[in-house]
Amino acid sequence: MRDHINNQSSIQDLLTHELEFKYAEAQEVLPGIRRIVAPNPSPYTLHGTGTYIIGKNEVAIIDPGPNIDSHIEAIIRATNGEKITHILVTHTHADHSPAAKPLSKITGAKVMGYGPHGESGGEEGADLSFIPDYILKDNEIIKGSNWSLECIHTPGHTSNHICYGVVGTEAVLTGDHIMGWSTTLVSPPDGNMQDYFNSLEKMLLRNDKYYIPAHGKMIKNPKRFVKALIGHRKMRKKQIIKNLDSKKLSYIPTLVSKMYPHLDKRLIKAAGRSVLAHLLHIEELGGAKSVKSPKGLGLSLIHI
Repeated sequence: MRDHINNQSSIQDLLTHELEFKYAEAQEVLPGIRRIVAPNPSPYTLHGTGTYIIGKNEVAIIDPGPNIDSHIEAIIRATNGEKITHILVTHTHADHSPAAKPLSKITGAKVMGYGPHGESGGEEGADLSFIPDYILKDNEIIKGSNWSLECIHTPGHTSNHICYGVVGTEAVLTGDHIMGWSTTLVSPPDGNMQDYFNSLEKMLLRNDKYYIPAHGKMIKNPKRFVKALIGHRKMRKKQIIKNLDSKKLSYIPTLVSKMYPHLDKRLIKAAGRSVLAHLLHIEELGGAKSVKSPKGLGLSLIHI
């Protein structure tokens, strides 16, 4: 089903599963930016996690990926004759950060991120073992010998999510905050829908030319894409409010079945997490009241 909001571009019209790549091979995405796709394909990661090599000779690695020996070996091969001086992560999920520690042991490079994982409970795939050597700050500039990265704190998907602007390229590595193939999972308690909206609005204030996500193809019309994502989330919020009842409790499984009638069964739990994030957001705004019952978390409508 395609979603259309006020004649704006539907996010479903902009998403694509296409990506030209070969596992274990580095591919230049833009000058000074190379990608290696990790061999961890799944319904949540598409072809796998994109690990990025920034610069030449003395380089930075962004999102070293899952702790898979063949992938770590591919990173080492791709940077043969070069020195890895920095290892940075966009956020602490199992497909992005676990390879940071073993890669650091091999190269001696410091690991950087926006701190360890935040509050955990209910979400899957959190890397709770991640502890950076250096904690990054919003708007901080990290400099290498021939590259510079701007840190852009973008909570929502996780509380510690960071995008990286590659100075001089008009490109931002967006991690899982904005992806070319799918909308982003927001899973409480660490994922927060209001934070996600705020972070999308933050990106709209920028004048970037390219978004390079951790999963999927490069996005060449960032503002149009972000506006479509915001429109999509607002549409989902309206769907939920429409399906809430002021006289009886509504439960997440029922809402998911109504909102995603043809969803791949493997993604039902993830859809439930995003619906929960929307429900908590609606409750924060005073539009619903939650009640814990033997059936789980139930919500009733207060007003629209």
